[in-house]
Amino acid sequence: MDLVPALEEPLKKVLGPATAKVMAEHLGLHTVGDLLHHYPRRYEERGQLTHLADLPMDEHVTVVAQVADARLHTFASAKAPRGKGQRLEVTITDGSGRLQLVFFGAGVHKPHKELLPGTRAMFAGKVSVFNRRVQLAHPAYELLRGDAEETVETWAGALIPIYPATAKLESWKIGKALQTVLPSAQEAVDPLPEPLRAGRGLVGLPEALLKIHRPHTKADVEDARARLKWDEAFVLQVALARRRHADAQLPAVARRPKPDGLLTAFDDRLPFTLTEGQRKVSAEIFTDLATEHPMHRLLQGEVGSGKTMVALRAMLAVVDAGGQAAMLAPTEVLAQQHHRSITEMMGELAEGGMLGGAETATKVVLLTGSMGAAARRHALLDLATGEAGLVIGTHALIEDKVKFHDLGLVVVDEQHRFGVEQRDALRGKGKQPPHLLVMTATPIPRTVAMTVFGDLETSVLDQLPAGRSPIASHVVPAADKPHFLARAWERVREEVAGGHQAYVVCPRIGDEEDDPKKAGRKKSPEDEAERRPPLAVLDIAEQLAAGPLRGLRVEVLHGRMQPDDKDAVMRRFAAGEADVLVATTVIEVGVNVPNATAMVIMDADRFGVSQLHQLRGRVGRGSAPGLCLLVTEMPEASPARQRLTAVASTLDGFELSRIDLEQRREGDVLGQAQSGTRSSLRMLAVIDDEEIIAEAREEAAGIVAADPELTGLPGLRTALEALLDEEREQYLEKG
Repeated sequence: MDLVPALEEPLKKVLGPATAKVMAEHLGLHTVGDLLHHYPRRYEERGQLTHLADLPMDEHVTVVAQVADARLHTFASAKAPRGKGQRLEVTITDGSGRLQLVFFGAGVHKPHKELLPGTRAMFAGKVSVFNRRVQLAHPAYELLRGDAEETVETWAGALIPIYPATAKLESWKIGKALQTVLPSAQEAVDPLPEPLRAGRGLVGLPEALLKIHRPHTKADVEDARARLKWDEAFVLQVALARRRHADAQLPAVARRPKPDGLLTAFDDRLPFTLTEGQRKVSAEIFTDLATEHPMHRLLQGEVGSGKTMVALRAMLAVVDAGGQAAMLAPTEVLAQQHHRSITEMMGELAEGGMLGGAETATKVVLLTGSMGAAARRHALLDLATGEAGLVIGTHALIEDKVKFHDLGLVVVDEQHRFGVEQRDALRGKGKQPPHLLVMTATPIPRTVAMTVFGDLETSVLDQLPAGRSPIASHVVPAADKPHFLARAWERVREEVAGGHQAYVVCPRIGDEEDDPKKAGRKKSPEDEAERRPPLAVLDIAEQLAAGPLRGLRVEVLHGRMQPDDKDAVMRRFAAGEADVLVATTVIEVGVNVPNATAMVIMDADRFGVSQLHQLRGRVGRGSAPGLCLLVTEMPEASPARQRLTAVASTLDGFELSRIDLEQRREGDVLGQAQSGTRSSLRMLAVIDDEEIIAEAREEAAGIVAADPELTGLPGLRTALEALLDEEREQYLEKG
């Protein structure tokens, strides 16, 4: 059954081509249905004014306020040398703060007539600073007279909806467009099954759409939000439940390790005992591997909690059972590193078919895009014949040419770098679907795991292995206190003098050609002053080697180096032949040098919370305590600085991931984490709506188990098709 045509109607027909074009290009809205689901960000009450005191810089805002005074100035300029230039300055107030509006040139006449003291209006524009005062330059405005026919009509009701808007389309214009399409909301097909809706006391979809756009009271808004959140959570969870259901129907080969095979031999070699957590998670994985349908498990653990060890034991169990296991890493540096550490941990068990190899041994091969043709041919042959039980590689593993003898398990490292489609491509390599284990060191709050990785079961490793040292973290405010930065370099010298090594991380490489696209963009003087380009590896390495770290062995590592050069640098650093490694975030994942105890992160405010946490996890991997210094020039009160203080104050990744989520919009998290999920939830807040998501997941599982094809729920099928259409589109875009 198709979506009700009224909601499929293109906006071009309803609103005219000009408005429709702006909506499509700037807001991604194409149909009447899209516009109805473009919800207000918040509401203004006529009698209540926005807090002008806390306006966000550089953002597009809409405020409701009253004109306090207006002054017209004349001045001389290049265009009007005889003092004929005109500037209108209007001060508006909301009782809590004041804000300056500025109009220039011919643009002063209309506001000069209309914005008289005492006038109330809505103003929209970009917040900037001029002469240390916050201002809106040339804002658009709409008077709130309450007498003209249209204004009364448009702003009827006590609450004024404020929409996510753009410079090209102000909030009230979106409001007027909604006025035009709102009658179509009556035809919206309800995706929620009637018993579920009645049982939870939720209003119908047409009513919810009406109340969200034209509420009369705050209770209307609450009703609408409660309902629309359920829609989002439920439709998404049904999509994930159907995916789990479909996966559970697939056949897989059960893989049970031999009692005294490779896994036993490996465990006997281990110089340490596994942590309680590692044993528990391994048991969950082995149970899954022994079933006849494919395992889909997400293994999340803190940086350094021993995930690789758990994954390796699962891989060895599958080799024991006659299959092959593949580990997919996001970068070549990481693939090479995993290959090196796995062959070291396995010793003679990794020398299958070679002299001196143990009799239970297998072969471990590496497959990356930059390998020479001969080595590559050799690796491909070992995979096709089954000679190699373990393969570690990058995206190169997904290519068509790669054939496996009997692929039994796929381990994906750092999930957020891989979309659903890559997982599927690799799973297609088995005669039957292989088992799947996804590892991530970015701790994910439970609800995000349920939303983003809802098609996976979750295991958590939250204990650090014995012998891992604590890491002390400090913020270094380079602008306010330059002597702190000098002290940071002294600390690095002290660590090196004590026989240890250090990392210095920068956001940029530094040999980039100026990007013509970026160069063409106009910058405001504030931008110029505030945002110098991020510090670069090549520049900083040079300055340090010539200055504060003179005499130390300083090396550089970044993503644009040749793979062999990168590997050589990492080997030298790991072997202790370099004291300081100046690098980009290439080292963020999986690099393991136990002797490195200090890390200085330059321009730390330019990294995300989870990225900083990942980077910090590279030090303190041995018995000596770690030190992480977060260098920033951001002022103390800025959100960026608060984020750094949060990172410095806790080593708990789950706590940090919550902070991270609260500061970013969910859309970023979901969009980055996995293609194939609605890139932005419009109403659902992943952290706050934990209960709704958990309940929706249960309801969805029940409904899908009873009726996998949803034959009895046409409205839900329609909503799913809309969601999955978006998913398919995203696949095509990623192409």
